[in-house]
Amino acid sequence: MGSNTTEAHPIIANRMKKAAKSGLKIIVIDPRRIDMVKVAHRHLQINVGSDIALINAFIHVILKEGLYNPTFIQQFTIDFDRLAKQVELYTPEYASVITGIKAEDIISTAREYATSNASMIAYTLGITEHHCGVNNVFDIANLALLTGNIGKVGTGIMPLRGQNNVQGAGDMGCLPNQLAGAMSLADDEYRARFEKEWKVELNPHAGDTQTRTFDRLEMGELKALYVIGENPLLADVHMNHTKTLFEKLDLLIVQDIFLTDTAKIADVVLPARSWGEVDGTYTNTDRRVQRVRKAVDAHPNTKEDWEILCELSTLMGYPMHYNSSEEIWDEVRKLAWEMYGGITYTRLDREYSIHYPCPNENHPGTFIMHERFHNQESVVKKSPFVPVDYTAPLELPDEEYPFTLTTGRRYESYNTHSQTRHYASGVKVKQTEETVDIHPDDAMALNICDGQVVKVRSRRGELEVKAKITEQVVPGLVFMSFHWSETPTNVLTLNEYDPISGTAEYKACAVSISKIS
Repeated sequence: MGSNTTEAHPIIANRMKKAAKSGLKIIVIDPRRIDMVKVAHRHLQINVGSDIALINAFIHVILKEGLYNPTFIQQFTIDFDRLAKQVELYTPEYASVITGIKAEDIISTAREYATSNASMIAYTLGITEHHCGVNNVFDIANLALLTGNIGKVGTGIMPLRGQNNVQGAGDMGCLPNQLAGAMSLADDEYRARFEKEWKVELNPHAGDTQTRTFDRLEMGELKALYVIGENPLLADVHMNHTKTLFEKLDLLIVQDIFLTDTAKIADVVLPARSWGEVDGTYTNTDRRVQRVRKAVDAHPNTKEDWEILCELSTLMGYPMHYNSSEEIWDEVRKLAWEMYGGITYTRLDREYSIHYPCPNENHPGTFIMHERFHNQESVVKKSPFVPVDYTAPLELPDEEYPFTLTTGRRYESYNTHSQTRHYASGVKVKQTEETVDIHPDDAMALNICDGQVVKVRSRRGELEVKAKITEQVVPGLVFMSFHWSETPTNVLTLNEYDPISGTAEYKACAVSISKIS
């Protein structure tokens, strides 16, 4: 669901394709006819932003036909009645009107998912980058929990991360409400470990999300911003608004390996080192911790990220001195031992990778999460269903802006292209510039030819871009990525966010397309 896996996660996609050849049934739920459809058993070409209506309809069918285990529900879950009541409205016929998917396909998919021996749901930013992204994830969890497709081999919920090491960064405390080890900052006992080790008192209150930070910039409450390994000027929605906020700052610091669009307007740029120039660990999308080793010598006028942070901290009055990445990792292991206590560099060198949680050196690592759902003796507390309701995208097409723009990624251009546009000579590149992907019927109505430059306009901005005529999209839907600074797609996108996660609604906004004379 909401995952252009072949282009955004090609290694995982290759494993899926290989499994499909061995009999795995792949069901693709996506507004576009993405490449994964070629190996799919079924493609549900959903209307943008209607995921909850579809999932609730799946749950409706499963409940109506009794395709769940009442004993499992009673033993491991709570709030089942609330869920059943919430989905009463979502008949396949009702959901069909919202989603654009045939009722019989909704019924068939629900039956296949619920009655297989093992089913997994893989999703990514097509689920989370909505104003209701958290509710989308809650409903996916409702579906997996209802059918028992969790905690055993071949099942589960697999969120494919948007960037490399997102999982590891969050686990190390980059989330504003957590400390390293993915434990709550508000947990007094856990926080005390860090306070004792670091000899400081930590603020127990959660910090700001990026969304809230930008709100405070707009209100004039924040005067300085420190950006590490991120290019928000190009990556964030409503680019013109973001640029205005940055120009209001007294101080903008960027720490990165290339001079990104954000770095170009910064007051200070601190040159860091890339993944191939450092030692350390990475955590991948399935909690697998692996070593990364220095492959090439870095430029002498650069430093590793941790070295820069330590030097700054020391200059600002709190001495921080480490001799290596391993020394930092050992501190993490000591303080967050429940997660990492047994994952030493020695073991990683010997065993290649270990899945956390791994609390001690005799522990093999945790290959499958949530096994408690299938172990009657280990139930500590029951998991609640979280019933949610469908809400439409916040900006729908109208007479002035008749198309829905959805954004995503293209195969070769990673994130904002700041790393992947520096190709070596002789490397062949499939797509060297941005396009707006438009259906042949729409192109014909607008008298637009393939490759012709058109103007795309929203209520927030406009740009010129070449048209690509393709049946990957349906009539009324257009697609663009945000990789190219020459074509900054996010001048168009909507400045609205999920109220819980702060994630922006990248996946749906209204635009017009016009031919340029």
